[in-house]
Amino acid sequence: MTWVWNQFFVLEEYTGDEPLYVGKLHSDVDKGDGQVRYVLYGEGAASVFAADEKTGDIHAIKRLDREQQAYYTLRAQARDRSTDLPVEPESQFVIKVQDINDNEPKFLGGPYIARVPERSPVGMSVVTAVATDADDPTYGNSARLIYSILQGQPYFSVEPKTGVIRTALPDMDREVRDRYLLVVQAKDMIGQTGGLSGTTSVTVMLTDVNDNPPRFPRRSYQFSVPESVLVSAVVAKIRALDMDVGPNAEMDYRILHGDGLGTFSVLTDPNTQEGLVTVHKTLDFEKKSSYMLQVEASNRYVDARFLSKGPFNDVAAVRLLVENVDEPPLFSSRLSRMAVSEAAAVGTHVGSVLAKDPDATNIPVRYAIDRKTDADHYFNIDSQSGVITTARPLDREGVALHNVTVFATESLDPSQVGKAVVLVSVTDVNDNAPGFAAEYEAFVCEDTEPGQVIQTLSAADRDEPDNGHHFLFALPPEISGNLNFSLRDNKDNTASILTRRGGFLQRDQPVYVLPVVVSDGSSPPLSSTNTLSIVVCTCDGAGNRHACTRVSTPLSVVGLNTAAAAAVLACVLALLGVALTVAVRRQRREPPMMDDERGIRENIVHYDSEGGGEEDTEAFDVLALRHLNKSKQTRQKPERIPPEPVARTPESGTDRKKLFRDFIQRRLQEAELDLTVPPYDSLRTYAFEGSGSAAESLSSLNSMESLSSFESEQNYEFLKEWGPRFRKLADLYGHHDGGGLSS
Repeated sequence: MTWVWNQFFVLEEYTGDEPLYVGKLHSDVDKGDGQVRYVLYGEGAASVFAADEKTGDIHAIKRLDREQQAYYTLRAQARDRSTDLPVEPESQFVIKVQDINDNEPKFLGGPYIARVPERSPVGMSVVTAVATDADDPTYGNSARLIYSILQGQPYFSVEPKTGVIRTALPDMDREVRDRYLLVVQAKDMIGQTGGLSGTTSVTVMLTDVNDNPPRFPRRSYQFSVPESVLVSAVVAKIRALDMDVGPNAEMDYRILHGDGLGTFSVLTDPNTQEGLVTVHKTLDFEKKSSYMLQVEASNRYVDARFLSKGPFNDVAAVRLLVENVDEPPLFSSRLSRMAVSEAAAVGTHVGSVLAKDPDATNIPVRYAIDRKTDADHYFNIDSQSGVITTARPLDREGVALHNVTVFATESLDPSQVGKAVVLVSVTDVNDNAPGFAAEYEAFVCEDTEPGQVIQTLSAADRDEPDNGHHFLFALPPEISGNLNFSLRDNKDNTASILTRRGGFLQRDQPVYVLPVVVSDGSSPPLSSTNTLSIVVCTCDGAGNRHACTRVSTPLSVVGLNTAAAAAVLACVLALLGVALTVAVRRQRREPPMMDDERGIRENIVHYDSEGGGEEDTEAFDVLALRHLNKSKQTRQKPERIPPEPVARTPESGTDRKKLFRDFIQRRLQEAELDLTVPPYDSLRTYAFEGSGSAAESLSSLNSMESLSSFESEQNYEFLKEWGPRFRKLADLYGHHDGGGLSS
């Protein structure tokens, strides 16, 4: 197939009534008899372009826009009309849309905002305004643009081909005019007649440079200042004006000279750029009533390009008139420090204060103590002389420093009051005895060796000697020969407790009490006796505690004399006898335990040592304990052990202790041999007083008669203190753990 044209062209934006002819398809096989039919395929076929089947003429049936699609690729084929078979191979061709100038230039980045420093030289670039044209830049002049300024001359200009806007006048002053509005035009067809154009606006703002110095609007200023003004207070404000803005308008003020150079100072308010004149020293009208200052204002940042215009500073005179006011009395010192011993007697002189009326009248003053600062009235002050004395005994350990406020009031005008602070330090005297620095929990292992350190002690003293503490440790003379423990003073305010023997046993004595005398070594020395409890523990091979006896009070005291120990032991046996007698009587009166009572799992019995027998017993039902023994005897029927006679008056404390232990051991042996004993823990408390005991009752009504073995009131006080603790120890010995005695 041959074409009339290899490439077809069609003009865009055709607005005629008839289809626009594009070109013609023709095949050499076509004889003109209508046997060849032309068919069109591809982009826009049948929708944009149509081909005549007989003639092959191609027409545009739709208005074209090159900016939407610049060309179309189509395919054509010639077919036999009768058989519809191709008579030519399929061929491809292009229809190109030809451009016309139908698009105006557009500034896509506009409107523009630009900044340029004031005083910029001519030709400085400001901003580039760029326009675009949608027409074909390769065909004709439809997309060739020319720029011009329609508004903004003669201050600015634009390069015709690039759109770069530049300054056109020198020394544009921001203080005169700070912004300009430009209108820039872009026209296609190289600006020829008939071309299309577009415009945009450009706002140019002049930025500030430091081209103006500060200036005071007045050459002199005058202010009045009361003499009572506080130091650092602002007494005057002056301001120099600067036509610049921002950092270029920031300025510093300083006093160049004048008689108030050391009394006043000036600084700059960062928000208002004002000069703030402040008082640097206290004013006194009676000494000086006026001051004259020369104050300079200068730019903080200077542009060297504009120094030729003149100095960038200005000077003004400031006169300050001091006004007289009625001032309150002034103390010679607003803060006074005094010292007095805590041993000082009432009325002792501590110190004195002095205040005067600063005015020329010099009115006498009266002194007083602000009782809000001395609520406990430790001090008095003489209203006329200002002498301070003690009003009550002092205690450094209670209050070491007294902060007292003293008033001075004009005698003729009570409203004029001055005040000062007096700090009174109370010096120390040795009036407190030292003691242990902590509550120590000492222990000793059962298998410990002699000479082993079991506790290191330190001391504390509320006093504070000038040379520091020097504590001395020792054992009281009455127990210095005990065979259990010894004390070694380490000469460094500590002491070590050492064992003097080995073989400590919990069952013999679970806890020891060791009195220790601590002295402060002062002159005269003060001392106190402190008690150290030492618990006997079972330990592992490394000496770590494994099990310790938990008792609140030891069985015996290290160094306790024989008479006191015998009295304590007698008290213990008496208490145990009362408890055992009550238990036996209740056992005789109680009925046998029923089967459903065997479900009881815990029995906790408490005997009141000062009650009237059974009425003072607070406990759960103790039937389980008694009936378990009877049931056990019924089932096993062991040989009954007759009760051993109990001596009425044991000859010594050792005999009484053995009697009690034998009784407990028998009861424990019964429990261990009885297979019916429940596999749970129970607390069994046995108390008895023996037959014919002198302590028939421990009632508070005849306590002194029941304890006839104690011949003095001192022994009775000892019993009251230690009796309850030994009862707890007795309870401990009665704890049965299903197989032995637990300590």
